[in-house]
Amino acid sequence: MGMMSTLGAALSGLRVTQAGIDVVAQNVSNADSVGYTRRRLNAVQQVVGGQTTGVTNAGIERILDRILQRQLRLETAGGAYTDVKARYHTTLDQLYGGPGGTGALDTNFNDLTKQLQALITDPSSYSTRSAVLEKAQTLATRINSISNSIQGLRNDAEAALAASVSRANDLLTSITDVNAKIVGTGTERPSAALLDERDRMINELSRLIDVKVTENANGSVSIATTGGLTLFDGNSALKLSFDQRANIGAGALYDTDATKRGVGTITAVDQSGRSIDLLATGMIRSGEIAAYVEQRDKILVEAQRQLDELAARLASAVSDRQVAGTAIANGFQVDLTGLQRGNAVTVDYVDGGVTKRVTFVNASGPSATLPGNTTADPTDSVVSIDFSGPAASVEAAIKAALGPNVTVTFAAGTLSVVDDGGPPVDITGLSASITATSLTGGVELPLFVDAGNASAPYTGSLEAGAQKTGFAQRIAVNPALIADRSKLVVFSATTPAGDSQRPQYVLDRLTKTNFMFAPETGIGGGSAPYVGNIGDFARRIVERQGSNAEVAKRLDEGQKIVLNAVEARFAETAGVNVDQEMSQLIVLQTAYSANARVMTAVKDMMDLLLRM
Repeated sequence: MGMMSTLGAALSGLRVTQAGIDVVAQNVSNADSVGYTRRRLNAVQQVVGGQTTGVTNAGIERILDRILQRQLRLETAGGAYTDVKARYHTTLDQLYGGPGGTGALDTNFNDLTKQLQALITDPSSYSTRSAVLEKAQTLATRINSISNSIQGLRNDAEAALAASVSRANDLLTSITDVNAKIVGTGTERPSAALLDERDRMINELSRLIDVKVTENANGSVSIATTGGLTLFDGNSALKLSFDQRANIGAGALYDTDATKRGVGTITAVDQSGRSIDLLATGMIRSGEIAAYVEQRDKILVEAQRQLDELAARLASAVSDRQVAGTAIANGFQVDLTGLQRGNAVTVDYVDGGVTKRVTFVNASGPSATLPGNTTADPTDSVVSIDFSGPAASVEAAIKAALGPNVTVTFAAGTLSVVDDGGPPVDITGLSASITATSLTGGVELPLFVDAGNASAPYTGSLEAGAQKTGFAQRIAVNPALIADRSKLVVFSATTPAGDSQRPQYVLDRLTKTNFMFAPETGIGGGSAPYVGNIGDFARRIVERQGSNAEVAKRLDEGQKIVLNAVEARFAETAGVNVDQEMSQLIVLQTAYSANARVMTAVKDMMDLLLRM
């Protein structure tokens, strides 16, 4: 190698070493920058005519583990999901209070029962009557407050979904732009800064939606959800939209039928204009968006249903009069005087050796419009009948439900159902549940009423939507009782000083009578609904929220441990270690100095030749 070749080799070494020092400087200065990936200069030998003539800069590459990067994005989505879930469950738990704690829902219920016990002991005490109504109102107000807060959380989730979808759109647009710049460079090694910027936006997107990224040969990427929806195909991105609804209430639920849907849904529109409902197709499975959807459409809806069921049972337990049918030849008859909208008549019978039950609900709409949760018993068949209509239509409807071997008569408010005296049908029972609307006439009384419906008694009416839906927000103490507190104990002219039968009846119905609670509350199962008294059900609600909060908290803690571990492993290669960079800087300084000395030596040799 001649001196000029030597000089060229040393000069190329200086240039590459200087570039290496610049990379180290960039690494150090961005050690704490979000999304920055450690860079390394690729130095390769320069070959001319089959001979090494120096060194050349083959480009700057990012140091990262692709497998860990994919895992990090999935765990990021999982971490965002569990974080939202834990926050909402914790808030719900705080709304209900700890089991038996001061101001907790079950404590409010117990306070009412204690005052009822005191009223039984001294029914003539005005102050005790006032205390009963005060505790009843406290319980109702507590249920109102929790229910309102639940709907507030649902509205918060709706707003968060709108913001998240908007941010996802912004990110997809930015990813499209940066991706075009990367592909447009046409170089084998695109700018590390552009690659970092694209990764940073994809990482942020992974917090909102569970994504998986596929790298293409031209440096482009494709992005899809783990559910299989392609968000970005390497050239263009889907447009996401969310039709946010304002002030959603207890009756506003998600439905795949747009005409029945009361909340917003996420829609993707591709380049051809085809629209896809991402919630109906289950395309988003994790991340913040999936968590907000779950809270809005499942967790909070279930919590509302629990409160609605509790409120409905509180009202109906003390106001509904259970009327048992009277046995007659081959069947039963029952007096339906006072039957209200939403009240039910139940027929028990044996058909071909199989025990069956049909509940006829007093409603004007056809049976097809009845909600699936009209009764709590999953084995119960429910039929809608307008008992205020012509007797012939009532008789025909009941006969159609029970079969041809049954004779039905409805006259003067009395319903009779009899079989033909032989197999296969045998009528075994007939009963009705009738709501008392007056404060006089019996031990039953409308202690709790529907404040959103002119303080009308709760009957379970299905007209204009199920009365039970959102009833927790409307339950209140009967204003007529507040105006005349003697009605808590006096129910006949023979007991002017007060009688303990009514408070005893109310207490027994609240604490000793077992009810079957609707499976949709999540307390119990669909095939085996929870059966217990109202006090036990209230405690179950509080305990369930506490348990759910604890499980969500543990899940979030576990996910954070996994996420932190993956982040730490990824940072070991992709993150900047300042000590490591300083060691590399010393190596580069030494190399730079060595190349400079080679050049100095060549200069000295050339000077010597010139002086000869």
